[in-house]
Amino acid sequence: MDLFTQILLAIAKILFVVIVAVGAFAPVLLWAERRQSAMMQDRVGPHRAHIPLPRSVVEGLRLTLKPLEAGIFGSFFAAGLAIVALVILLLSSRETLFGQEAKTYYLAVVGFGILGVLARVGHKVHGGIVESGGKIALLGLLHPLADAIKMIFKEDFVPPKADKLLFSIAPILTMVTAIAAFAVVPFADTLFLECATDVVPRDVATVMACDGSGGVATAIPMQIASLDIGILFIFAIAGTGVVGAAIGGYSSDNKYSLMGGLRAASQMVSYEVALGLTIVPCFMIYDSLRLEEIVMWQHEAGIWGIFIPPLTIACVLYLFAAIAETKRVPFDLPEGESELVGGYLTEYSGMKFGMFFAGEFVEVVVLGALATVLFFGGWDVPFLYRSGFDLPGTWELVIPMTDWVIQDTIALQHWAVIVIQVIAFLLKIAILMWLQLMIRWTLPRFRYDQIMKVCWKGLLPLSIANILLTGIIVLLWT
Repeated sequence: MDLFTQILLAIAKILFVVIVAVGAFAPVLLWAERRQSAMMQDRVGPHRAHIPLPRSVVEGLRLTLKPLEAGIFGSFFAAGLAIVALVILLLSSRETLFGQEAKTYYLAVVGFGILGVLARVGHKVHGGIVESGGKIALLGLLHPLADAIKMIFKEDFVPPKADKLLFSIAPILTMVTAIAAFAVVPFADTLFLECATDVVPRDVATVMACDGSGGVATAIPMQIASLDIGILFIFAIAGTGVVGAAIGGYSSDNKYSLMGGLRAASQMVSYEVALGLTIVPCFMIYDSLRLEEIVMWQHEAGIWGIFIPPLTIACVLYLFAAIAETKRVPFDLPEGESELVGGYLTEYSGMKFGMFFAGEFVEVVVLGALATVLFFGGWDVPFLYRSGFDLPGTWELVIPMTDWVIQDTIALQHWAVIVIQVIAFLLKIAILMWLQLMIRWTLPRFRYDQIMKVCWKGLLPLSIANILLTGIIVLLWT
């Protein structure tokens, strides 16, 4: 693979990470928090963001509502007729059921069904626009977009006596380091370029090219960088975010900002110690710091880390420390509005505030991705291998009155396996984000002394005890 292709692949991976972390997960997390906050506080919430339409357009939509309803009725009526015809085919002979004539009926059922669903969706959107007086809200998902546009054009206020250089650098440090931590996270198994449309052997480390050239297929790791110190790289990069929060509070020339910066520094440094110790058992069991090897260990062993007793304890401790590390409720003392106005963010506005805000949400995604890799198998899907699905046992299931046979092995093309793994990885991250969101709206904010006590008298001793327990188990196991 030449240098130009390598550069293009690296750019594609970086764009994928930025789109997923900043363009997808962060806005959806913001929308979910706004929506849940509105529900709990009985407010309008994110549905306030909308695109108003001209009155003439609204009146035109109103006039087309009746024909659209007729189209819905017609589509479902046609789909019903096609289903009746299909039932008649099922009651007829087997040759007719699988004959060339039956394909027309199958296509009719699928086609009219799709038309009916699309018409129904269009009717709901159309009716919502008309009933709201010409406002397109898209379930409130326009609110994060409206926030981003507002922050871009909002006045960038800098306090007169603030250190302008440090004041400007702080949000950049927070945002960039949060995104850079994704560089070593694997989001799928290795992609063999020449065999993308073929079935790849299940347990072969080196795959031969499928184009008949006789060479070895080009292996593309599905991560930006593969480092021997993968986990340590994440902690080194993420730890720099502490500097951004401390600098932001110090350089603002505001006593509330200074107190928020000091709280952020002390809280994040304290919980980083506990966070690092909680995952030491992972090093001991997986025997590697490479994130891709950790996922492959779980994939080959057929068991996720969460189901290994020492790592189960480590996962619970990790989630506690991760929520505190991201300054989320109930650990949001650095931003405590009831005590510090806005904490280290008090003097920030416009896009600088937006970078702090986005960096905080990206940290949630990063720590969720790391938890997925360490404890939930990363991209691993049960019974899915490079060659496709391999279900337990050896069996065949023949569907009565048909020639269809379902076997314990289902071969899949290589690109389909990679897509399933990427979707599974993103879905696991989304579930962990949802868990953090539920904790945010379940527990009240702790006092500062309680937060420090939970870390130094709770998480830290338990983490050290878990390391000792894991060491004993590893010695007995080996």
